[in-house]
Amino acid sequence: MRQKQANELGLFDMPGNIREWVQDCWHVSYAGAPSDGGAWEEGDCVRRVIRSGSWYGKPSYVRSANRFWCATYFRNNNLGFRIVQTLQE
Repeated sequence: MRQKQANELGLFDMPGNIREWVQDCWHVSYAGAPSDGGAWEEGDCVRRVIRSGSWYGKPSYVRSANRFWCATYFRNNNLGFRIVQTLQE
């Protein structure tokens, strides 16, 4: 049984504990982004998109829409990733 409600995108527990790597390569804007919601895997892929905020940052950064980049070799204790899987009905 779920304890929390989904956000407006139907996602659960997105903001919070750590900043999250996502699959998208970095672009300054969304101009030319895939329209199907898929990952943007072309462009500056040495820099990848990071979303949300962490326990270490400002509260105003703890939202899914917060977007910036890090080089793929960068690591620290407030940056991670989320593993997801589509379940069969």
